Amino acid sequence: MLSSLSWGELASLVIPLLLGGVVTGILAGLLGVGGGAVIVPVLYEVFRAMGVDESVRMQLCVGTSLAIIVPTSVQSYRAHKARGAVIPGILKTWSIPAIVGIITGSTIAAFLHGWVLQAAFVVIALVMATKALSGREDWRISSELPGKPAMWAYGFVIGLAASLIGISGGGLATIILSLYGVPIHAAVATAAGIGAIIPIPGIVGYAIGGWPHMSELPPLSIGYVSLVGFICMAPVSTLFAPLGARFAHSMSRRTLEMGFGIFLLVMATRFFVAIVWR
Repeated sequence: MLSSLSWGELASLVIPLLLGGVVTGILAGLLGVGGGAVIVPVLYEVFRAMGVDESVRMQLCVGTSLAIIVPTSVQSYRAHKARGAVIPGILKTWSIPAIVGIITGSTIAAFLHGWVLQAAFVVIALVMATKALSGREDWRISSELPGKPAMWAYGFVIGLAASLIGISGGGLATIILSLYGVPIHAAVATAAGIGAIIPIPGIVGYAIGGWPHMSELPPLSIGYVSLVGFICMAPVSTLFAPLGARFAHSMSRRTLEMGFGIFLLVMATRFFVAIVWR
């Protein structure tokens, strides 16, 4: 029973959370992602070991991931901005529609089965990985960013995807920007900022949405947000985010793209296996 889980048993799960925090921070700075694609799989295995029921496990992973993403993305964005790589104005344009998207997504997610969220993760990650690994310069919609209506629509989609699969939206933002000819380093730097904005309403949504299921959730949870997961991963990931940003700016464009694509492919494969063998 979750309610009888001892502190010793909880302590035995701390190490993978800390290691996940290290990897999350480095990838957040390196790829402009909030690290959700690492956080969610790590949390999924930890919560499985804790005996969290499958019917609420993925929702708990996503809600906790969104909470961890905020401080990690803030630190990553600050590190990139200090290097002058952030494109001004884009975050301001995306912020409101992205928040609307994440509120919509978190509301929908409260009524979905966990495997549906996993499938959404796989589809989005595969699309993003294909674009990054192809390396084709002709995979562009245009050589310049679109007007406000299209940018607002993109902002909404980023927020919706972020809330459904527990990512910051940074990876999707990177793909969108690259489709309009934005260099990968500038796209990664700018995308890092989106994770500091859009997860917040999603966190609230998941926290509220999980209240009716508190008996099925592990100790120290606020709805679908685990304080154990947050306390173990957030400080570590925030500490390591600037290191990842330093790595990113020392790499070539193609190396950074390949790393981004491989990362997404591995994460998509992980959840595809989880769906097949559930």
